[in-house]
Amino acid sequence: MSPAPVIRRRLAYLGTPAMAVPPLQALVAAGHDVAMVITRVDKRRGRGSELSPSPVKAAALQLGLPVSHSVDDVLGLEIELGVVVAFGQLIKPHVLSEVPMVNLHFSLLPRWRGAAPVERALLAGDTETGVCLMELEEGLDTGPVYDTVRVPIRPAATADDLRSELVAVGTDQLVRCLAAPLPAPVPQVGEPVYASKIRAEELRIDWSQPAEQIDRLVRLGGAWTTFRGKRVKVHAAELAFVPADGGDAALPLQQPVPGLRLVTVQPEGKGPMAFADFARGARPEPVETFE
Repeated sequence: MSPAPVIRRRLAYLGTPAMAVPPLQALVAAGHDVAMVITRVDKRRGRGSELSPSPVKAAALQLGLPVSHSVDDVLGLEIELGVVVAFGQLIKPHVLSEVPMVNLHFSLLPRWRGAAPVERALLAGDTETGVCLMELEEGLDTGPVYDTVRVPIRPAATADDLRSELVAVGTDQLVRCLAAPLPAPVPQVGEPVYASKIRAEELRIDWSQPAEQIDRLVRLGGAWTTFRGKRVKVHAAELAFVPADGGDAALPLQQPVPGLRLVTVQPEGKGPMAFADFARGARPEPVETFE
């Protein structure tokens, strides 16, 4: 019995950040006809006048694909299917009525619908997440699911680690699913949980929290605290037994939370450095600590 023929589709692709680039590249490599790429408008870089394209736009131009910033530009192109990956915008009903779309979503729906599913899963201490290929509806990540791949969250994984793993898994999943007829999608089951965007104030470390919670915040990326009124970024930490006195009399600034060891910090105006070097150079008063 000969294998079923591989399907090649005429697609539109809607995405914006770097994590949406590998799926686009893989679809082109798999032989699909990507007739249009939709992404955000170019943004001004820094304080200069130069505009910077989104990572998806840059990749699409390298692949020789047409690019637009208007979702309506997928209309009238005889698109068979739209593929949405981290696009960041809701698609309006008049578009969905002409162009059916699928969305590659990086969580186990209906848990963590919304903008920051990877970050929220990590911050909540989830031990498992995954990737869902779902039918796109007007609502926020409410559509039925065609395919699910589950991914464990390793204890020391950072958000960047987890995001990279999910993108790799999701890219393979997308290519596999679109190479064959899509099955009937299955409605989402369970209590929806929403993944709102991480706010800047959430990244400030609350030293009254347990070591495990602070460790998750650091692994999220962007965690910070203050020392003597100046900001100190905390790039890396590790869960470890640390005696209440900090465990190292040679360090003038002690580890702030039992059970958590700071590894890499970055004082305001300086580059990243080992916490031990920062502590020795700070020359703190006996009662000084992070705020």
